[in-house]
Amino acid sequence: MTGQMTYTKHYINGEWTDGSSDKTIENVNPFTGELLFEIRSADKNDLDLAYQSAKQAQKSWSRTLPAERRTILDNVARQLNERREEIISWLVQESGSTRIKAEAEWSATLNIVQESASFPNRMEGKILPSNIPGKENRVYLTAKGVVGVIGPWNFPLHLAMRSVAPAIATGNTVVLKPSSDTLVTSGFLLADLFEKAELPKGVLNVVAGRGSEIGDEFVLHPIPKVISFTGSTEVGQRIAELAAKGLKETALELGGNNVMIVLEDADLEQAANAAVFGKFLHQGQICMALNRIIVVDEVYDAFAEKFIEKAKSLAAGDPNDKNTAVGPLINEDALSRIHKDVEDSTAMGAKMLVSGKADGNVLHPIVLGEVTNDMPIAKKEIFGPVAPLLRAKNEEEAIAIANDSEYGLSGSIFSGDVHRGVRAAKEIETGMIHVNDQSVNDEAHVAFGGEKHSGIGRFGGEWAIEKFTTVKWIGVMDEPRKYPF
Repeated sequence: MTGQMTYTKHYINGEWTDGSSDKTIENVNPFTGELLFEIRSADKNDLDLAYQSAKQAQKSWSRTLPAERRTILDNVARQLNERREEIISWLVQESGSTRIKAEAEWSATLNIVQESASFPNRMEGKILPSNIPGKENRVYLTAKGVVGVIGPWNFPLHLAMRSVAPAIATGNTVVLKPSSDTLVTSGFLLADLFEKAELPKGVLNVVAGRGSEIGDEFVLHPIPKVISFTGSTEVGQRIAELAAKGLKETALELGGNNVMIVLEDADLEQAANAAVFGKFLHQGQICMALNRIIVVDEVYDAFAEKFIEKAKSLAAGDPNDKNTAVGPLINEDALSRIHKDVEDSTAMGAKMLVSGKADGNVLHPIVLGEVTNDMPIAKKEIFGPVAPLLRAKNEEEAIAIANDSEYGLSGSIFSGDVHRGVRAAKEIETGMIHVNDQSVNDEAHVAFGGEKHSGIGRFGGEWAIEKFTTVKWIGVMDEPRKYPF
């Protein structure tokens, strides 16, 4: 694998360097169990050096011309195109991505870089009138400073780049902490891409370290103004708590318990097709994946029959095989957790409609029927290839079931009447929802984010610009002002 020796080092102030900790992190292929490489972990001193480097570089970086910043992002996009197969191979090896998912992730990453390349020319200010004679009010949009980004393992490249590229495009500098499960694709690969794009030293720094050594300090460190995190709600709550101590802003995209509601007038064939994709893409290890499929009584049995047939037909196994739809879970712990939730739910009355076997970390699709919201498999975020089917008497009850969750990230509604679908969608307490489509959607120019315990803030397009910039009011007097004393 090209670049593998480079990826055993951290990237601080434009230099590839060994970590200072006496502890190591192993990067393991979740399908084969192969050790890809081992790296010495970063410690608090490495983290401090990364933040200091980012701080030192930020002022000059924020003053670069918009065209310079755009050129660097265009160069990153060019590399993504040129290195497409290399990048897809890393995603397959590191995160257990099927080729279908890896190709989709590569495309999404390219889109966010291309969208971010437009940001330097979209940082618009305003001139506002004043009620004071001879005064003009100017409002400037400026970078926030240093941004700390914590990358996830499930869509590692795209979800890390979703914060890194907009932050850099708007004049910030970044310290990125990749997931220990995907050191390359949520961390060191981004450093490599930006270095080859001739990003100035210190603008992007990447340090990988154990949570026990640098996890809290990454957030508590006094330099970063914003902490961006994608991951579980539990960890997100901890990050928000730590960030609040320094009055830092957060961008948190957290867990989901996303529903698909299938109404009686839906196209059941299309709904089943969408549900299979929205549930089993990347083995369900996506924050937007379908967690509960709620079907009204009138069409429950007919939908279940179609869905089960399609789920049984999915090929599970080697993620590098182009025909594989379901690859490995990230590790054995995930497999054990899911098995327990399935067992506990069946003990509470859920019916096993499709019993998926496990081959190593590969869990074949499981479908459970007659699931209710109080069962673990419906109450928790599954993050695996298990599809719970829930009954609802009618649309009103389906909406009530959907909203009976602490999460509110994404969702889906199928109806033969688009306007009815939109009306129902407005009643769902979620940040995103799609009519006659599944829940896994992410477009670089559209607002992405959740409600309730699914996160704070929005990514994408103008919302990303807002997240990574601040406004400054500069009042200008063009004639002497008269004061009362």
